[in-house]
Amino acid sequence: MGNAFIDKTAFPAHVKLYSDEDEWSSWKKLGDSVLHIELRKWADALVIAPLSANTLAKIAGGLSDNLLTSIVRAWDFSKPLFVAPSMNTFMWNSPFTVRHLAAIEELGMIIIAPTAKRLACGDVGVGAMAEVSTIDSIVGFSIFESEHPSNSLAPATLA
Repeated sequence: MGNAFIDKTAFPAHVKLYSDEDEWSSWKKLGDSVLHIELRKWADALVIAPLSANTLAKIAGGLSDNLLTSIVRAWDFSKPLFVAPSMNTFMWNSPFTVRHLAAIEELGMIIIAPTAKRLACGDVGVGAMAEVSTIDSIVGFSIFESEHPSNSLAPATLA
């Protein structure tokens, strides 16, 4: 199944987009690299945007049945993992979603809340993925803060 959110032609030629089909294509024998492990080692942070209700449920339950959920299952939680949920308002308000968000938050994942607007289905309500600029700002600020903990933006006080 293709991804309706990604236009592969919009990316520069040097950018490699991996898919589930790539997961085991290079693995031939014991000792060969495994893509989800290599990507987990390579990444300094992980951003899942958009995060569907289905993928949220899989991650919250620890399932690893595709490339993305396998990376999450193997993730080093000393590194930041951000999610930007996107789903219909009824799904966002579901008690399952509340439980799933609590489970991933307990693991240390950073949830970038959805916004209210007209959704893909035509309904109006909370569930639209946060704007890309918002996600970028939150991720950038979080990474900056983790790398420069003494550079707080709070004003200094004199004793």
